[in-house]
Amino acid sequence: MSKKKRNLKKLLISVVLVFWAAIAIYGFKQTDAGAATSGLETVTIGYQKGDPFDIAKQRGEFSKKMEKKGYKVIFKEFSDGNSLMQALKAGSVDYARTGDTPPVSALSTGTKLTYIAASSSKAKGSGILVKNSSSVSSIEDLKGKKVAYTKGTSSQYMLLAALKKAGMSADDITWVNMDQSSASVAFSKGKVDAWSTWDPYTSQAQLTQNAKLVTNGVGITNNRDYILTTQSYAKKNTEISKYLIKYLQEDMEWANNNHSELITMMSKSLKVSKSVVKKMVERRTYGISTMNSTYVKEEQKIADLFYEEGLIENKVTVSDSGDYK
Repeated sequence: MSKKKRNLKKLLISVVLVFWAAIAIYGFKQTDAGAATSGLETVTIGYQKGDPFDIAKQRGEFSKKMEKKGYKVIFKEFSDGNSLMQALKAGSVDYARTGDTPPVSALSTGTKLTYIAASSSKAKGSGILVKNSSSVSSIEDLKGKKVAYTKGTSSQYMLLAALKKAGMSADDITWVNMDQSSASVAFSKGKVDAWSTWDPYTSQAQLTQNAKLVTNGVGITNNRDYILTTQSYAKKNTEISKYLIKYLQEDMEWANNNHSELITMMSKSLKVSKSVVKKMVERRTYGISTMNSTYVKEEQKIADLFYEEGLIENKVTVSDSGDYK
């Protein structure tokens, strides 16, 4: 190729690159301008499948109501509460929904969290399972047995609190830490004697794995959902938090009054049978309310027990995380 042709080719390539760069910049400006002129502020919410935010996301009304107030909601799904706590600390989500235990662990490591709201109790769908054929009929019978649980989740606290209530210690059983999906397989194959878990795993095990509850969470733990944000975000965005609680509670009222639709919707989201979701839904009442001193005391019990057992290094005072009434 002659020098003249090579120069011409370079020139053409340069023109094309400049052309596409101009289009990209124009497109970005148009998108940016569109976001600016819409006047919507983005609110990113971290959730897990089957939780209150999942219901709100699937139903669709929550986002519409927030948009009317000037907020664009983005939902991000996570596999567990500990990942949600990390995301909240990193600033990749503005709000996070977790169970009762991950926030305690996060507070103990210095994460500046604030509890915004709590759900109604899920105690009846949480518990410790054994096979129907098992000789275990009480917590005391678990002595010397292998029990599956997931570290840092409500299943760990529930198991520990159940043992304590029965006058036993953590050393009386063999703790088998694994994620809940793995625990389900291990339980099904008889590799563990018992399993500390929550719905929909509890319902599924009862209906498909010949399982029975040695105990549910009643009198042991309420296993609530908690909605959290960082302390700095909470102070600057009280209006967003107010709308979030209001509209999420409206979705919970819908859930209580529309079981058939809820079961169909959650069956698709959770990828489990309607019969499993039906059992889960019918043994709980949905509800979200502003964080208060009652919920703080429940969380403090978890923090105190975990500290006593050496599961967290630093003592946690939950009431210091926010202004709770």
